[in-house]
Amino acid sequence: MSAEEEKLTGPDLAAGVDAGDVKDGALLAGHAHGKPVLVARRGAHLFAIGSKCTHYGGPLAEGLIVDDTVRCPWHHACFSLRSGEALHAPALNPVPCFAVEERAGKVIVLGERSARPAPSSVTGPDSVVIVGAGAAGNAAAETLRGEGYAGRLTLIGAEPSVPYDRPNLSKDYLAGAAPEEWIPLRPPEYYAEKGIELLKGVAVDRVDPGAKRVVLANGTTLGYGALLLATGADPVRLTMRGSDLPHVHYLRTLEDSRAVIARCAESKRAVVVGASFIGLEVAASLRARGIDVTVVAPETVPLGRVLGEGIGGAIRKLHEDRGVVFRLGAKLVAIDAAEVTLDGGVKLPADLVVLGIGVRPVTALAAASGVATDRGVVVDEYLRTSAPDVYAAGDIARWPYARTGERIRVEHWVVAQRQGQIAALNILGHRHPFDAIPFFWSVHYDVTISYVGHAERWERVDVSGDVGSRDCAVAFRRGDATLAVATIGRDLASLEAETAMERGDEAALREIVP
Repeated sequence: MSAEEEKLTGPDLAAGVDAGDVKDGALLAGHAHGKPVLVARRGAHLFAIGSKCTHYGGPLAEGLIVDDTVRCPWHHACFSLRSGEALHAPALNPVPCFAVEERAGKVIVLGERSARPAPSSVTGPDSVVIVGAGAAGNAAAETLRGEGYAGRLTLIGAEPSVPYDRPNLSKDYLAGAAPEEWIPLRPPEYYAEKGIELLKGVAVDRVDPGAKRVVLANGTTLGYGALLLATGADPVRLTMRGSDLPHVHYLRTLEDSRAVIARCAESKRAVVVGASFIGLEVAASLRARGIDVTVVAPETVPLGRVLGEGIGGAIRKLHEDRGVVFRLGAKLVAIDAAEVTLDGGVKLPADLVVLGIGVRPVTALAAASGVATDRGVVVDEYLRTSAPDVYAAGDIARWPYARTGERIRVEHWVVAQRQGQIAALNILGHRHPFDAIPFFWSVHYDVTISYVGHAERWERVDVSGDVGSRDCAVAFRRGDATLAVATIGRDLASLEAETAMERGDEAALREIVP
């Protein structure tokens, strides 16, 4: 996403700062040569890179140094301090890299330099086909080309648009705070420049792993040396009276979000069905547009199943303070042109209905081709399926999670991107296990929840700080293990929890949330 240029702040690093101000393991933000820059010291080495994350412009100087990398406090992107390269999603672009030296007791940032080696030619399959142009598929295609893969590369998307920033559809874009030009991940010409054959609005009819070919709905056949299935998920749909009326919408695609925005122009009262992350983010975005919102859901605490009653209750109050009305413990039974009916007979006025009741992984293509499925597409630690040279990533992939030994499937943007990156490396012959710690974020008005780890079941919830004042870290634990940590207003603690989980350092997790 592009961001407006900000006023340069902090010390002029081109003029130099006292060497003692650049401490080992710490970050110092300033500016040099007209650009925001941060400097860092790791032992005897000094580094200088751009200080703004290329994802949403997060302040890298408020992030965390891990070895010779820095992680963004907002959405956990990771950059090399040596080269500025974007190492882990959600950032796709590098930050600038600068020459820096220490002389006469000062650290001085010199001019910008290129520290990223050009990709060398790599061996790999003669061709790669990626089915699905969402987070995982796009990340895989970019990684293949970034690693120097020169074979034929085809990216097949069911939607008519180029790959785009799906998380924004329920957040700033829907709220009217982000223009549509921010939504595509890349301009259309990017794919041609990189030699990525992007097929938009194309359905795949079947896959034949034995013959190594993909058959499109129009009859076209594509052979492949390696195949990545990244077909994502579809919304769970209701079948009841009125569910097909024109003012009833789901929110999964860019076209869905456009349709909701168009309907907002003639709507005053909306019913959002589902107190999920999507449902509540939609509620916040509709309130930003001045629409009265009622949230209907069967649970008693919004997000309680994922975040526990404490955070769930705080999020409910946050929405109620903004005028959202909750009808919990209720189910929708009918939709009419100007109202909806709940199971208790209550009728609510509604000229807009948005359904956010969950998604299901799109596994039919994999299953029909003989690829093993079990509540998702079954993959090993390298994201390989049961079929030779066929990989899976993103919402459909059920992989062995090293921290618990369980197979899990996660429906989050950053996880999908990182799986796409790892799948691409393994297609090229590497053996990189997917061992990333799951991460997601959710935005409600001016409050962001960050979540690292994975906890489908927990025995207790421990809290550091005050959930009500939106300054807390919350640990979800089973036995002696911390399964996940959710934070509000504690971005650095979220990064520290992520790295502690990567190291398997339970003692460090107990320091974050005793």
